[in-house]
Amino acid sequence: MDERARFFLEEKAKVLKALGHPSRLFIVEELGEGERCVCQLVEKIGADFSTVSRHLSVLKQAGIVEDDKRGMQVFYRLRVPCVLSFMGCVEAVIDARVKEQVAMLA
Repeated sequence: MDERARFFLEEKAKVLKALGHPSRLFIVEELGEGERCVCQLVEKIGADFSTVSRHLSVLKQAGIVEDDKRGMQVFYRLRVPCVLSFMGCVEAVIDARVKEQVAMLA
């Protein structure tokens, strides 16, 4: 594998790692509905402000979300909405696995 290919694989791994937490997946799905301020995400997730902010920071560093500070509030939105298509693909994998397991039980 050449250096360029390794770089892109490492970058892909960073994005996948950023998505690898249930709270961050929830945030991505929420932002798929539209932009949200941190306070709305804190309320919906049921975690403290610092925890949600850390999750948003991970997503931002991975290039998945972007923010917009307005006065005292910070609003987040998906930087690349196509990540939701990837989520659909993940759901298809889960559905296929469940169907396979059900078939084995029958």
